[in-house]
Amino acid sequence: MQEKTTPLYTASDILKLLPHRFPFLLVDRVEELVKGDGPTRVGRKIRATKNVTINEPFFPGHFPHRPVMPGVLQIEVLAQAAALGCVELDGPKIDVAIAGVNNARFRRPVVPGDTLQVTAEVIKDRSGLLIVKCEARVEGEIACEAELIAKVFPLEVQ
Repeated sequence: MQEKTTPLYTASDILKLLPHRFPFLLVDRVEELVKGDGPTRVGRKIRATKNVTINEPFFPGHFPHRPVMPGVLQIEVLAQAAALGCVELDGPKIDVAIAGVNNARFRRPVVPGDTLQVTAEVIKDRSGLLIVKCEARVEGEIACEAELIAKVFPLEVQ
């Protein structure tokens, strides 16, 4: 049995950091956040979790005979984890948007009962445009991976 750890960010913390809500908030918790050493976000790393349950709203239609998590939603999990790696609860309010997806690969189906362990690392930061290397694993096996291009900008409070 795996040892329980206290998450760095709980679901209620994630709600404060991301604008997503049901049914589109896909990250359940953040286990670890490593900040980069320099003045940019390069080197920031995050480890987050998405628990996949049979109650997900997409499973009845994808597919009724063999439920599989859609690849586009796997990419969205990567993107939400990457965004969480770029913001902080006590930091400035910023927004992060996907600007591109490179080299996406789906290595195994993600099915009800799986737990996605997501990692993301900022590898480039140029004028608010980030390149983030991401992957999601199930029981140590890569389920999906991609390099995301993200735009970071100040959050406009309404």
